[in-house]
Order: sequence, then C-alpha cells, then structure tokens
Amino acid sequence: MKLLILGLILFLGAHSVRIFAEDWRARQIARLGAGGWKGAHSLVSAAGLALIVYGYAMARAEPVQLWLPPGWTRPVAGLLMLPAMILIVAAYAPANHLGSALGHPMLAGVKIWAFAHLLANGTLGDVVLFGGFLAWAVLDFRSARRRDRLTAVAVAPATALGSVLAAVIGVAAWAIFAFYLHGILIGVPLRS
Repeated sequence: MKLLILGLILFLGAHSVRIFAEDWRARQIARLGAGGWKGAHSLVSAAGLALIVYGYAMARAEPVQLWLPPGWTRPVAGLLMLPAMILIVAAYAPANHLGSALGHPMLAGVKIWAFAHLLANGTLGDVVLFGGFLAWAVLDFRSARRRDRLTAVAVAPATALGSVLAAVIGVAAWAIFAFYLHGILIGVPLRS
C-alpha cells in the first residue's frame, strides 16, 4: 500500500501543481524553460505511474476488503465507463461539443471513471486508488474552470464532425477495453 500511496503522491502531486502552486510552476518554467519543465514533469509523472501500477498490483494480491459491493454495481460501472471514455476521447478530438461545453472533458471523464470503479470495488486499495483520482479530478476540474474564467479562455467552436468523431472513437475504445483489454491488462474480465 505504501508504494501505491507514494505513486499517487508523485503522479497526482505533479498534476496538481496548477491547483496549489501556480506561481511556483511559473518560476520553474522561467528557470528551466518550457522543455525542461515538461521533461521534469514527465519524469515525475512516469515514476508515479509506475509506482501506482506496481503498488496497486501488490494491494490486489493481498486485498483488505472494506465492503462487498452488490452484484448490480459491476454492470452499472461498465455502463458508466461509456460516457467516461467518450469524454476522455473528447479531450483530444478536435472541435467537438463536449470539449467546447466542458473545457476539460478529460477531467470529467476521470471523475466518472473513478466513481464507477469505487462503486464496483470494495477493497482498501480500490478506495485509495480510485478515491485519490476522484478527489484530484474534482479539485482540478474546479481549478481549471476557475482559471479559464479568470483568463477569459476562448471556447473553441465545435463542429458536428468533431463531435461525431469523439463519440464514435469513444464508443469503440469503450467496447475494445470492456470486452477485450480490461481482462488482459487488469486481469478482471468484464464479461461473465
């Protein structure tokens, strides 16, 4: 559990600098340059992600069960992952309505992903991992939206094509992950 927590501190900490230390971030970018900052941020994030993966695998090997989720939570979580995947794709798809409306669809998708997994899992490792991501995504979404309002960020115009692409790619990614990759990568098949 210690490695999982350390990984979350590194990964989410690196991704929380704009929430809690915007001025410090600006000073570091001025000192290191944009490339140097991105490199350091990437290294810390990669180390954190590696520790999260390893620490979560260790936590799953010796689970501490906090509660037993009812059987209905698993299919509901699977369905919640559909809008989560579409939102995550919308963060990268150009000129789509979700990106224009939310400004930060990736964070909205992470919130749904984390909530869905908290709903369907009841171990301490799950609460630490998914609860940590949910708390971070809520804080970061609020912070990013506030920054957007203060700096009057212009909303990119959306197109029907961009929105359709985000939806189609999101549905395809959800289907591939739900029916194939989740079992291979996570070790938990979603099909019975």
